[in-house]
Amino acid sequence: MLTFLAAALVLIMIPGPDQALVTRNALAGGRPAGLWTMLGGASGLTVHATAAAAGVSALLVASPTAFTVLKVVGVAYLVWMGIQTIRASRAHRAAGETAPAPSRQHRLRYLRTGFLCNSLNPKVALFFVTFLPQFLPKHGNVFGKALLLSALFALLYLAWFGLYVLAVDRLAGVLARPRVRARIEQFTGLLLVGFALRLALAQSG
Repeated sequence: MLTFLAAALVLIMIPGPDQALVTRNALAGGRPAGLWTMLGGASGLTVHATAAAAGVSALLVASPTAFTVLKVVGVAYLVWMGIQTIRASRAHRAAGETAPAPSRQHRLRYLRTGFLCNSLNPKVALFFVTFLPQFLPKHGNVFGKALLLSALFALLYLAWFGLYVLAVDRLAGVLARPRVRARIEQFTGLLLVGFALRLALAQSG
């Protein structure tokens, strides 16, 4: 169990599309926006975890077509988010206002973007279907153990990104300056596009 928790935490801390999107939204809408995005990402994890526990995600390994379809959708979404972020950075160069608290409609949008970013990433599905089985028993309640480990992974995800959002919020005085914010959004947008390109070149096996 300790080995699983340690390995999972390291994997969660590795920069990826989720971190780039959380950073983007935290800068755009403040700490609430970052937290709602984080919750969306955690919801996406539950989709992958449940599918992996049920054996559905194995289709991504067995079927190149299934992997390709999900990959194309994921790549398109990341590219779109990257372009939107770069475009937003231009608009924020001359802006000096503080990010307003997100409304209910905005909260749902942040939740949705976090969910789509995570759930449309086939590499996350492949992670669960290749990493998780190493810690499952060969006999007994395998499905229950898989769900337990998946839940622990999600809790670590929430803990890490919760601290990350707080750190971004603490530095908001510097990060929210129009010029600094624009540079960070430009870099984040390029990261999202870069992750999309890396995902596009990924193989299913």
